[in-house]
Amino acid sequence: MALARLFAADLAWPLWDKDPLEGAFELKQSPSTINNAVVCSVARPWVFGYAPVQSNGRAILIMAGGGYIELMVGREGVAVAQWLASLGFHAFVLVHRFPSAETGAQAPIDDARRALRMIEESGIAKSVSICGLSSGGHLAAALLAAYPGTWNAPENGIPMAKPEFAIIGYGPISTNAVGRTIIENKAPLEPPVKQELYNIVQPDVQLVDPAPPTFIVYSGNDPIVPVVNAYRLAEGLTKAGGTVELHVFADAPHGFGIDTEGLPVSTWPLLCEAWLRQNGLLVK
Repeated sequence: MALARLFAADLAWPLWDKDPLEGAFELKQSPSTINNAVVCSVARPWVFGYAPVQSNGRAILIMAGGGYIELMVGREGVAVAQWLASLGFHAFVLVHRFPSAETGAQAPIDDARRALRMIEESGIAKSVSICGLSSGGHLAAALLAAYPGTWNAPENGIPMAKPEFAIIGYGPISTNAVGRTIIENKAPLEPPVKQELYNIVQPDVQLVDPAPPTFIVYSGNDPIVPVVNAYRLAEGLTKAGGTVELHVFADAPHGFGIDTEGLPVSTWPLLCEAWLRQNGLLVK
């Protein structure tokens, strides 16, 4: 199935070139629908846009998880975009490169910053915000942090819009970094450049002041991403002048997304909608 047909997006933009979509990235399998699509390699990053029926004048960039080695672009990307578009947002799903020996540790962050700037410059919306789940939560938090001075930023640092707000779920904010792990003597992550990314970018202690309003949702018994990540992020945002709404569900699997049924965590999108409404973010 052709990628353009599978994604069924209203907009599709290449981030760094003008080459066609086909061949830009590969899927783990040939899914019948976008819901179970998983990206396993990315040669050229793209962003896919989904238009709301009735716009609230705002845009949001969505970053799915996958541990920076694959991308759950269906469940944690397009499904989230469709939900947010139903609330009036121009929703964009990022297919970013993974950190590798070829791309370097900074590739996902450079791609995300580039996507934010493109959305801002398109004039589609008056503001742009961010939403990230799992490793996408780390990437989203990185967009609220200072760009590492040790990296060579393309395009003179890629100036970007300051996100109006953030939605971050079950992301490994800093517990993968050497010296900040929860598990004693935790083995380094593979590939080494992925470990390098987590060592260099620890958003909870690198946030730019003032931080935007942020909605955070985690599982209290997540076996993959310890809930302490949520507490570290919330504390960091507060210290950086941001307001935080934090929800920790006692029993929920990692990667609960927006489609986990039969558990209290299934209510988190409704809680997020209420937060958006309370903060005046669902109206023009």
